[in-house]
Amino acid sequence: MDGNKPSALKVRQGLQEFMTQSREMSFGTEFNKEFFDVVNVDIELNNLDLAFNNYKIINLTDIHIGQWLNPEYLEGVVEYVNTLKPDMITLTGDYVSYILEGYEEDLKKSFKKLKAKDGKLAVLGNHDHWLGASEIRNILKKADVKDLSNDVYTLKKSEKNDNHEKLLNIAGVDSYTVGADNLDSVLKKLPNQGAAILLAHEPDFAKISSESGRFGLQISGHSHGGQFIIPGTNIAPFRGPKSTRYPVGKYKVKNMIQYTSRGLGTNTFWMRINCKPEITLFHLKSNEKQKIEII
Repeated sequence: MDGNKPSALKVRQGLQEFMTQSREMSFGTEFNKEFFDVVNVDIELNNLDLAFNNYKIINLTDIHIGQWLNPEYLEGVVEYVNTLKPDMITLTGDYVSYILEGYEEDLKKSFKKLKAKDGKLAVLGNHDHWLGASEIRNILKKADVKDLSNDVYTLKKSEKNDNHEKLLNIAGVDSYTVGADNLDSVLKKLPNQGAAILLAHEPDFAKISSESGRFGLQISGHSHGGQFIIPGTNIAPFRGPKSTRYPVGKYKVKNMIQYTSRGLGTNTFWMRINCKPEITLFHLKSNEKQKIEII
């Protein structure tokens, strides 16, 4: 879609409104956690200090509010996520589809209610840019979510009787689809010490980010898992631009893990087949423990 063509956008908006009404008539508006999968993913990271062993990150992506997820459902998702008590929450873009007006307050209120010990970090997706990146960034700011587009956030832990700070770096790139990504800027800001995780809306950015050799994990969405997965497999036959290589689940790309979430919402059509919406819970594992045991 060309997000800059008003006529095309108007058609998409009309389709979104029609699909939203159809969905609410079919399924109602009350949150039901049975409609979602909480996917637990263990990730072993090189250079992850033992101070961050078992660190919990919840990732939410592709909310597309007003389409699959209405504001009431999003409230339910937030309440449920908070019961999981994450150390950190990451948001990897496409908070809207084709309509932003009228949903600004809903997004701000829900994002503000998200609770994580070490805060909330986000990057933008292509739809966020098409509908107004500055407005989305303003919503994130008002909800106490740090916009990590082409930036780095470093967590620091210090222990008693140890003068050396332990670092965990979370980096983010802006949307690859619209050409807003700037990995060179990110790498310049990234400390040399500590494990590094990258938030990137589009999963196929892993082909680029893995070349740096600096990231142990990239977290993405964008594909919605293809909205159809062949039963008995993890194969998504329908793959959109920038999600053809890594459409769903966990991949090894050089020395980096790429994880692509099925996301919470959908785009254009709200139907999913064998591809439930996903809340991803990452459990970071340090290999330092193994090194100590071997010694």
